[in-house]
Amino acid sequence: MPTPPEPLSAATAEFGRRMKARRNEIGRSQEALAEATGLHWTYVSQVERGMRNITLHNILKIATALEVDAGELVNGLPRP
Repeated sequence: MPTPPEPLSAATAEFGRRMKARRNEIGRSQEALAEATGLHWTYVSQVERGMRNITLHNILKIATALEVDAGELVNGLPRP
């Protein structure tokens, strides 16, 4: 069986972990979050796994849908 790809960086992995934790906290599925943001559910999945280098525009969309300040998702992320 192939090994899953590694996250792009420690920062993308941590952002994805925070995003997933908040999504689970409010009881939303990836599909529901995707619908609320206008993003595709596979994109949401890739962000949560740290496989996407997310743009500021999409961070703001996701934070709004997760009902959280965007700063909570990015504050203190590891620097590259």
